[in-house]
Amino acid sequence: MCGIVGYVGPRPSQDILLAGLARLEYRGYDSAGVAVIDEDGSLGMRKKAGKLSALRDSLADAALPDGSTGIGHTRWATHGGPTDVNAHPHLADEDRLALIHNGIIENFATLRDELAADGVSFRSETDTEVAAALLGREYRGNGGDLQLAFRNVVNRLEGAFTLLAMHQDHPGLVVGARRNSPLVIGLGEGENFLGSDVAAFVEHTRKALAIGQDQIVSITPDAVTVTDFAGTPVEAEPFDVSWDAAAAEKGGWSSFMAKEVAEQPEAVANTIRGRIQGDRVVIPELDGLDDLFTGINRVIITACGTASYAALVGKYAIEQWARVPVDVELAHEFRYRDPVIGDDTLVVSISQSGETMDTLMAVKYARERGARTLSICNTQGATIPRESDAVVYTHAGPEVAVASTKAFSAQITALLLLGLHMGRVRGSITDASVDVAELAALPEKIAKVLETENDHVSQLAGWMADTRSVLFLGRHVGYPIALEGALKLKEISYIHAEGFAAGELKHGPIALIEPGQPVFVLVPSPRHSALVHSKVVSNIQEIRARGARVIVVAEEGDAAVLPFADEVIRIPLAGPMFEPLLAVVPLQVFAMALATAKGLDVDQPRNLAKSVTVE
Repeated sequence: MCGIVGYVGPRPSQDILLAGLARLEYRGYDSAGVAVIDEDGSLGMRKKAGKLSALRDSLADAALPDGSTGIGHTRWATHGGPTDVNAHPHLADEDRLALIHNGIIENFATLRDELAADGVSFRSETDTEVAAALLGREYRGNGGDLQLAFRNVVNRLEGAFTLLAMHQDHPGLVVGARRNSPLVIGLGEGENFLGSDVAAFVEHTRKALAIGQDQIVSITPDAVTVTDFAGTPVEAEPFDVSWDAAAAEKGGWSSFMAKEVAEQPEAVANTIRGRIQGDRVVIPELDGLDDLFTGINRVIITACGTASYAALVGKYAIEQWARVPVDVELAHEFRYRDPVIGDDTLVVSISQSGETMDTLMAVKYARERGARTLSICNTQGATIPRESDAVVYTHAGPEVAVASTKAFSAQITALLLLGLHMGRVRGSITDASVDVAELAALPEKIAKVLETENDHVSQLAGWMADTRSVLFLGRHVGYPIALEGALKLKEISYIHAEGFAAGELKHGPIALIEPGQPVFVLVPSPRHSALVHSKVVSNIQEIRARGARVIVVAEEGDAAVLPFADEVIRIPLAGPMFEPLLAVVPLQVFAMALATAKGLDVDQPRNLAKSVTVE
């Protein structure tokens, strides 16, 4: 949610801000704005509800000052609707100060009343304008020290926030702060950048600094200063961005989602790379951290949305290989139910962005109660990895489409790696050669699914463009994939879709079956469990007898499903723990093709944001 860009340097800032905001569009937004200060100290601001194109049109009609200091913002509405006046930036100190904000200021109402009593009037309904007005008052009261005023303000705010501010008295200076909300620094030569993630500035530099919790940054063209909220200097953590701006472009694809579905073989290969040594899994980032996994009697995996379905697959894998009980908890429920955890519990968090607020709060809660923490994340320099004892990065590259595809596959891959690593460390696996070989073969098998089934599944979706409801059934590791298939369809096609454990069918869901009802059934391999396979085939017979239209996802050579399926989607042979990475691909393609057939934007579905950075 909310894209933030800041720039100081020799170049006109407006173009840099707009380009950065364009690369952050994937985060989800409903308005956009920029403010710039020129070298003469003149501040100009423009903001518009709607897409970034509306802001560009407005700027084309009346240009802002040609300044080289600027801040830009895309807003996802919380306080106040998506209107021009509620868009950011917000101005204060007689329109000489501009401020942008990501997050929610929980005590804004109290502060607003205080400022109103002091004679301040407000133009918007936002909590952000309260922060801007408070900063303007502090600035006037201390004689014009922007950094001191900023420090005083952030210490009065409660909640989650990233703030960027600048004042026309100080061209060449942007100040920022973060609490429970993302902010990173881009280091250039004679110029510096701020962004809600590295996509904001990766076109210009791949050298970055990560800002910690409750820290303030000041950037000028030649210097970066980071302090804590008390003003004490701190050292920011440097890192190099592992991808370039071209990786976040469509590159000729019809959508980012189409591109990212096709990138899954590469994403899985990148997650595996460097983590297989001979016939065993060794994760270098966890070298010397065996104590994380020994002496524990429980693992909790916490995540939200798609990541929680990856977690369910991980539960099966870790329990099988590491022989330790695993629970999967939705992060937004976890800390509110007073869970029983301690130093014998490993809490594994999963977040593509590393900034998902509910997951971050769950990690903090776990650490406060003495649990061991490990994060699985795709984004370098993110908050959740820094709050955890250890991190396994997925290296999937930037994922721009709101509906997750390659990040989901990379998360499952990381969990498989973690399960095999834990099994080796804990001594519960003596020979993992077969599983390691299966893992190494996954990229090629995913590529085969895309090559052989993409057109078939897309054609099937085209025939079903007017479908109003789709059901998904799965057992064992197929159950989380049924949930994920339904979520993808809901996210981008806006139709009713539900995923069920196939064994639950007769406990209620079978009432939904009527003639013509489309049902996807994920059929497990008969080679690994003839019993489970036969039970799923029985489920197919039950729904087929009631008129369902059955689309089966089954492994190559499974002839037992043919008499009962209207359509069969084939996936390569794989071990049980590896089937989910193959079975999910046609479900992603189906959701994307159905949404496209309905004329919908698959990259930016309504009401959704890529990174949910508020609770």
